[in-house]
Amino acid sequence: MTFKTHPKVYRFKKITDWLSRGSYSKNLAKELEEDFKIREMVFSYFGKKAMIEKVELERVGDKINVLIYTAKPGLVIGQKGELVEKFKQKIKSQIFKGKKELRVEIRDVQFPWASAEIVAQWVALQLEKRIPYRKVLKQALEKVSITKGVKGVKIQVSGRLDGVEIARSEWMKKGSLPRTTIRSDIDFAVKDAKTKVGIVGVKVWVYKGERE
Repeated sequence: MTFKTHPKVYRFKKITDWLSRGSYSKNLAKELEEDFKIREMVFSYFGKKAMIEKVELERVGDKINVLIYTAKPGLVIGQKGELVEKFKQKIKSQIFKGKKELRVEIRDVQFPWASAEIVAQWVALQLEKRIPYRKVLKQALEKVSITKGVKGVKIQVSGRLDGVEIARSEWMKKGSLPRTTIRSDIDFAVKDAKTKVGIVGVKVWVYKGERE
């Protein structure tokens, strides 16, 4: 039996960095669980339309800084900052019970179509709107391939595609995608599209060249 390795697993520190940083106490398990819950809340609260790429957390004592990277800052901040302030209060009351000093920063993603996470969310969103999967994949491939710095892209969808009875997997690829070298800067993301006929899985690989 073979097992597939997540493209980012053996590229930490070489290509990408940890999403949680700072000083953690002896109660590490509890604090990492808090980090996990915060990330879950960010993606569920703002939804796929906000096009959130990642959530970084920085801890210094009782202070926690939450960095939200998004392609649509307006949908996260809200009118006069009301939406992000409500979210901040929700985290403080549900996770920390008001015991931590929390700061939320919104950062703009400069090249959203070079982000596997954002591309996967966009594909999932289109599939949920019942747009034919071939059309969605072609549009996504075109947008990603013309983005600055992108050398190759692959998108795979799995499930009852276009409502057929038997589930299957289909994929499209453009450019190169060398997954065997650690120097390869490959961004990877997985998302679910909740369609009327069931869940359709979406996987996206974006290759951005090699790093020394």
